[in-house]
Amino acid sequence: MQTGEYLRTTSGLLLMVPILVLLSACADKRQQPRDITGADAAAGLAVIERLGCAACHQIPGVDWPQGTVGGSLDGFADRSMIAGQFPNQPETLATWVRNAPSMSPKTGMPAMPMTSAEARDVAAYLYTLEHD
Repeated sequence: MQTGEYLRTTSGLLLMVPILVLLSACADKRQQPRDITGADAAAGLAVIERLGCAACHQIPGVDWPQGTVGGSLDGFADRSMIAGQFPNQPETLATWVRNAPSMSPKTGMPAMPMTSAEARDVAAYLYTLEHD
C-alpha cells in the first residue's frame, strides 16, 4: 500500500467514527432494561391517582380526569425519549416525574410532592403502559 492510499483509507475511517457515534446515540433505547429494583407499579398508580396526574395527562388505568395539557401517556413504555429530550431510562424517568423543572426549567410540568421511592413506583407503572 502506498502512503497516499494509506492516508485516504485512514482518514476515511477517522471520518466514520463520529458518524457511527452519532448514529448509536439515536439507537432505539426501548430494548434496554427498565427494571426498577424494589419499585411497585401498583403503588405507582396509587401515587398517580393521589397526586392528580391525570388532570394534565391521559393515563391508562385512570378513568377520570383525562387531561390533555401534558398529553397521553398511553404506550409510554415504548417511547425512547422523555418529553422529547431525555433518554427513557429508569433513573432519568424517576427524576423527571418527581422534579421535571430540575431537568428542564421551562417545562410546564411542576415538581411533584413525592418521595424518591414513590417516583420510582410511578416510573415502574409508566413502564407497564405499552401499546397494544
